[in-house]
Amino acid sequence: MLLVGAGAVGESILKILESRDPNREWLEHVVVADYNLSRARVVCEHLNSSDRYTPEKVDAHNENELIELIKKFHCDFVMDAASPFVSNKIFDAAFEAGAKYANMGTWSVPVDPPQYGIGLENCYKEPMTKYNFDRHEAWAERGNMACICLGIDPGVVNVFAKFAAEYLFDELYEVHVKDGGNLTIPSAGEDDIAFGFNVWTVLDECINPNVEWNRDYGFIVDRPFAGEETFEMPAGVGMNTLVKIEHEETVTIPRYLQQYGLRRCTYKIALDDNLVKALKVINALGLRSLKPVEVENVKVIPRDVVAACAPQPKDLGDEMIGKMCVGIHCKGLKDGKTREVFMYQPFDNQISMKNWKMQVVVAQTGFGAAVGIELIGRGIWKDAGVFSPEYFDPIPFLQIMDEAGFEYGIVEMDSEYKTVNDKKIMAQLFKDAAKMQNNKKKTITA
Repeated sequence: MLLVGAGAVGESILKILESRDPNREWLEHVVVADYNLSRARVVCEHLNSSDRYTPEKVDAHNENELIELIKKFHCDFVMDAASPFVSNKIFDAAFEAGAKYANMGTWSVPVDPPQYGIGLENCYKEPMTKYNFDRHEAWAERGNMACICLGIDPGVVNVFAKFAAEYLFDELYEVHVKDGGNLTIPSAGEDDIAFGFNVWTVLDECINPNVEWNRDYGFIVDRPFAGEETFEMPAGVGMNTLVKIEHEETVTIPRYLQQYGLRRCTYKIALDDNLVKALKVINALGLRSLKPVEVENVKVIPRDVVAACAPQPKDLGDEMIGKMCVGIHCKGLKDGKTREVFMYQPFDNQISMKNWKMQVVVAQTGFGAAVGIELIGRGIWKDAGVFSPEYFDPIPFLQIMDEAGFEYGIVEMDSEYKTVNDKKIMAQLFKDAAKMQNNKKKTITA
């Protein structure tokens, strides 16, 4: 495997994969590549089997350099853990070199200024996932596979949505992805700002026009931080205030689940007030720009300065307490009755730091990617073309989550919160799913 990007999430993926495959049964060797060679070396040093990892320097802007690296080490799989602005280069390099590919998110290019309303064409030159899905046929013709949007959200929640459509509902009308938590840093000052994830990603996702999907209207594009609502998260997390931001699930979930009766899909996240204020100021001052500006005869890219000066996600951890909780709020019909559920993945920061020595947002994302990589590495998720997780069978993914201690639960919301995460109940769900799969196979055979 070639891992492009030796940041906090890249490191977390490798730690989890190492724990899942200590004997190298399906992950033989990893080339850890980053534009900062010293960082790649540090990541390799943090892992247990030093001969299993090779640090390399790579400029992910340079497609030829990536192709040469893939061929040099005979990599048959590329995991993109780099910043989103180079994702298309890595995607194309994997295609040209004949390697399978996965990423945790895609690159989008908004129109400046955007025209909000119905339709993506007035707001985006390049909408999220379009670059990848437009190349589905080319990948299919080569007999090769790419799986995009493979993290926690997108990623795990996409698997949850497919599971809900197949096994929790007869007709699935609405899927609302909700990303929240109750994380706090007790020692933080009242003006402190925390970026829980890659700074570049936060700048784009939060400030780009956000998108929701409606069966009757198509894509509806809105202003940053629109659609505020409150929602009570389970697992002791409590009430969260959520807002809409740009996220791939609103594109991929309708793509695959419209056949189950889907009518609406949204994405909302809980954001710290200080972060929201900072993002608005950064945007207003033009500091999100990718266009170089000259400062005393030195050209700098404003966004690079922000990314360099902002608190880094990898430096958060020991002081932070609380949980993340990410899931899907679903509405539909089951056995002729209306049904409403929330399927979620909770992750406690202190447990994350103890077990993985990684802050919770990073570990949660890494787990989602690692489970998907394992399924691809073991040949369980396989096909030819470009896909996102909703395309594949969700049961093997959930089974690995169980094995790896990557907790999840289901809350019935018809009249009151009723958490359904008892092992016997979940085991019965899997049995029911297996029966449904067998019945489908018999029907196809007939």
